[in-house]
Amino acid sequence: MKRLIATALCGIMTVGLLTGCGAKDNGTVADDPSVKVINLWSFTDEIPNMVKKYCDMHPDFGYEVKTTIVATTDGAYQPALDAALQGGGADAPDMYAAEAAFVLKYTQGDASSYAATYKELGIDVDQKIKDAQIASYSVEIGTRPSDGEVVALGYQATGGAFIYRRSIAKDVWGTDDPATIKEKIGGGSGSWDTFWKAAADLKAKGYPIISGDGDIWHAIENSSDKGWVENGKLVIDPKREEFIDISKKLMDNGWHNDTRDWQDGWFADMKKDGTAFGFFGPAWLINYTIGANCESENGDTSYGDWAVCQSPIGFFWGGTWVLGNKNSKVKNAVGKLIEWITLDTSETGLQYMWANGTLNGEGGTKDTVASGTVMAKSNGELAFLGGQNMFDVFVEANKYANGKNLTQYDEGINQAWRDQVRAYTSGQKDRETAIKDFKQTVADTFSTITVE
Repeated sequence: MKRLIATALCGIMTVGLLTGCGAKDNGTVADDPSVKVINLWSFTDEIPNMVKKYCDMHPDFGYEVKTTIVATTDGAYQPALDAALQGGGADAPDMYAAEAAFVLKYTQGDASSYAATYKELGIDVDQKIKDAQIASYSVEIGTRPSDGEVVALGYQATGGAFIYRRSIAKDVWGTDDPATIKEKIGGGSGSWDTFWKAAADLKAKGYPIISGDGDIWHAIENSSDKGWVENGKLVIDPKREEFIDISKKLMDNGWHNDTRDWQDGWFADMKKDGTAFGFFGPAWLINYTIGANCESENGDTSYGDWAVCQSPIGFFWGGTWVLGNKNSKVKNAVGKLIEWITLDTSETGLQYMWANGTLNGEGGTKDTVASGTVMAKSNGELAFLGGQNMFDVFVEANKYANGKNLTQYDEGINQAWRDQVRAYTSGQKDRETAIKDFKQTVADTFSTITVE
């Protein structure tokens, strides 16, 4: 297990300066004045760096923040976090992170009982959500069904759009205008029919419309009406089952390059000489994936040759939610950190700095954030997108995202499904066998899920 512990992000101050200690805040139980440490658990250094920024900006905060980072590689993070939550005591997490692939386990599933409500953290959460215009899917995912209380919120907005190559659009249709390309691919139509017509146009000019079937899977997965599991039983939503036929159509027509996401061939399609027309994804895919892989070894780059338009169907992909431990002795202090990260709409809040690329000074990476209020007053123009304001597209994309089709089992079931779909499209299995083997894999892997 890869584990890194970094301490003292915020220096220990005198007890008299400890923010929130010894006093009630919004009706919550007072923090224990003898506790001067906040234990923060995460799977990357993203949230720890945010907390460090808060501490730098609020020198009187008065807590030492101890950070434990356990990478999600090989599934290491969840078991480590679970053990720490179950163990309790002085070393238990006071504040912890969960990503989209497994967040429901901590907000609505097996481990949701450890989460403090945001109200328990001293946050006027209902009013703050309204004022910040938080994307509804983010709230849905962070709401615990047993009591209807918000126990987690994200700071990013990960509604998805279609990210395409300007030069290819011009070659095929004579224009790279996002409004025109939206019509060409059926953006906002709720159907794939127009998208397939665009795929044929592109193929005639030698371009696949996407790099691999994984590029369309995320849009299909997160636009489905039902999740993988309902009332303890495996469910294959018709939209997700359709993916097996869509993947075959892409393969048979040569409408993709048959790459696998997060592998070298996929990254190669982001470079200047890549042939794929586009990718489905949120703003982070632009900033941290396409942007990080757009330059070839010889220095050629696709920088500036990209644009975004609305996807044929609404979806979201990814994101990180922040939670507090109901057993923490410093809930008010944790609440201050979480509120600043997820709900503060001021120009000194994390959301505004994240949206405008000013978290670490001017000129940083701009990203879409959970707050529509912040997005409305932020500048989303990116040179990487040829000067386009990406917020014009992504604010709308966030409205169409659906957070009701996730389950705590998604990470494992998604992998099993995609493996069987690839076995079918490559000719190793027929359709019926692929679906049968998928069901058997789920039954063998998840003893608590009934498979019929």
